[in-house]
Amino acid sequence: MNIYISNLSYDVNDADLRELFEEYGPVSSAKVISDKYTGKSRGFGFVEMDDNSQAQQAIDELNQAEYDGKVISVSVAKPRTDRPSRGGSFQNKGKGGYNSDRRNRY
Repeated sequence: MNIYISNLSYDVNDADLRELFEEYGPVSSAKVISDKYTGKSRGFGFVEMDDNSQAQQAIDELNQAEYDGKVISVSVAKPRTDRPSRGGSFQNKGKGGYNSDRRNRY
């Protein structure tokens, strides 16, 4: 089961997250998500546990618990969905822009 943890202290790292959840059973992976530019924690992470009953127990007991000075939220991670494109300089290639019809008049 993939577990989502939010409101983590910015000092928490992958090893801390793994250690916290290993109290409930074996952890396949533990990852604190970091900003790709600064490398600093974004305050959330994911833990993967193979045993669903142990994972559910961890969710039940750790949700709204205090960890490293902050109250964390723990839930089943939702599957990642494809997000629509945010556009870009190549998306409108050849379609012109503001007042594009003026260039084609003469």
